[in-house]
Amino acid sequence: MISERVTGALVIRTALPAEAETIADLHVRARSTYYPDGLPQADFDWAEAWRGAIERPDGHVLCAVAQGRIAGIASFRTPQGAPADTVKLFQFHVDPGHWRAGVGTALHAACVEEWRADGKRTAVLDVHTDNRRAQGFYARQGWIPDPENPPAEGDHHLFLCFSVPGQ
Repeated sequence: MISERVTGALVIRTALPAEAETIADLHVRARSTYYPDGLPQADFDWAEAWRGAIERPDGHVLCAVAQGRIAGIASFRTPQGAPADTVKLFQFHVDPGHWRAGVGTALHAACVEEWRADGKRTAVLDVHTDNRRAQGFYARQGWIPDPENPPAEGDHHLFLCFSVPGQ
C-alpha cells in the first residue's frame, strides 16, 4: 500500500480517518458540477461513508495533497463476487479548483501503481452519463467501455474497464 508518493509539489498518500469530513466536502463539490438539478442524496452522511471507506481493511483510499490541502481522492477495492485480480474504482474526484493541473493524472498513476503491486489485472468503474469531463479524463488514461457491462436503457451510468499494465 502506498504510504506516500511525491510527484513534484503533489504528495499522494493514504487517507486518514480524521480527514473524512474534508474528503466528503471535496466529494460533494466535485459531484455537484455534473448534477444540474442538485446532488442526489444531499442529506446523506458522506463524511461517515468516507470514514467507513478509509477504515475498510479490504479497501484503499488515496488522497492527493497540494500545498497542504487535499486536492483529489480515489477509493478502490475488489468488489464482492469479482475475481481477485479485479479492482473497482468506486470514487475518483479532484477538487474543481485543481482541474487541469495534473492532480487527477498523478492520482490515477498512483492508483495504477498500487493495482499493479497488488496483482490486479483489470480495473472497472462506472461514470455518470452527464459527467463528460470525467469520461474524457478516463478515456485519456486508457479506460474503454466495458464489453461485459453495456449500458442498459435508461441507466445514467457508463461502465468502463482498464487493463492494468505490467501484469
